[in-house]
Amino acid sequence: MKKLITNRLFLLSILLLILVFRWKIVCYSFLLLFYFIKLFFTDYSVAVGQISFGLFDYFLSALLIILIPAVIIIKRNSFRFLLSGISFTSITIIFLLIIYIFAPLIATSNPEFQKNISITKLLPPFSSVNEIYSLKNRDESGAYFTLKQMVVKNSFDEHVIFADSIKVDSLITYYQKGQSHSLSISRAFHPEGQFEISRKHFLLGTDEFGRDIFSRLIYGARISITVGIFSVLITFIFGLLLGFFAGFTGGFVDSFLNRISEMFLSFPMIFLIILIIALFGNSIISIIIVLGFSGWMSLFKIVRGEIITLKEKDYFLTAKLLGVGNFNLIFLEMMPVILVPVIVNLIFQFGNVILAESALSYLGLGTGGIYPSWGSMIESGQSYITHAWWMILFPGLALFFTLFMTNSLGNRIKIVFNPRLKK
Repeated sequence: MKKLITNRLFLLSILLLILVFRWKIVCYSFLLLFYFIKLFFTDYSVAVGQISFGLFDYFLSALLIILIPAVIIIKRNSFRFLLSGISFTSITIIFLLIIYIFAPLIATSNPEFQKNISITKLLPPFSSVNEIYSLKNRDESGAYFTLKQMVVKNSFDEHVIFADSIKVDSLITYYQKGQSHSLSISRAFHPEGQFEISRKHFLLGTDEFGRDIFSRLIYGARISITVGIFSVLITFIFGLLLGFFAGFTGGFVDSFLNRISEMFLSFPMIFLIILIIALFGNSIISIIIVLGFSGWMSLFKIVRGEIITLKEKDYFLTAKLLGVGNFNLIFLEMMPVILVPVIVNLIFQFGNVILAESALSYLGLGTGGIYPSWGSMIESGQSYITHAWWMILFPGLALFFTLFMTNSLGNRIKIVFNPRLKK
């Protein structure tokens, strides 16, 4: 009972921390949703034009941060997994899930945002710079637009000015690398309408283009997890179906598929992956398809071997003699037996896919050119390792802990279903 309470408090405390530190974004998201619904009923075409995936992402994250704690409290008896003790693996999984779902609320800026690079580039962790929000040339076209500017973090915002120092007198004078610039006080208001010159904080520092490493790390986790999940799904479909088909059918079909898988296993897949991506492009869809298709062989071998072994078992032969159909034989007799090794293989495959995607991004063939990726962050940080160590340290640690978590989770599942491995 004590462990259960501790685990629930741990999970709820993480969600509450996000809610406390980003409560304005959550409130603005719901208020923006209200204005969008109002705009939808008054001018449908304008409303459809205003909605975007980024805006929907904020709505969904803000909604889930309210619903998830409520569901955990209401359905607390259904979450039996919380009875297990807290471990490094469980903490890492919880953090990755929270980062994946609530990335828009956790990140402090758009991962591609860069402005006044001479001021913001290569800042060490826990740095901060002066920030002015200028209303010059601002479009005051209504409450919906104003709220959208507050909530959605754009990749570029012409109203933001970063400066080394600021002097406020009859004019706002700000200095950028020794050069002074002036701005009328009437044009330097916070979006809420109050006069404010704030500080922009960079928790993990910035890269060579002045982009916030913390935000890029958060959104990079989304890319890695998305590629891993969908690639593993493709691997699961191909490996399971072909393994069932080969093991259950036998004969020429089994020999042919087995030789095909051995041919793929004998060839270094990384070279084939690089060749295909170099020929057909490196979009996120192509990365998922290529990495998913390149990992079916090991799962095929596991499923095929288990099916061949099960076919010789007495209970399987008895069920077949009693007239049980092939469909029931596969899904009622075979599937429960091979489920554990399949799950363990897919978990290890998930880690391999994340590592492969990072390697491709490191080589410039992944999704790093379009989306932030841990591999591309490590590659760009390699050139600045002597005087900007944070650029390579934090994405490297994120990749290390994620891979360590997947391997630990796979080993724990094996031990749970096979206690003899503890010895």
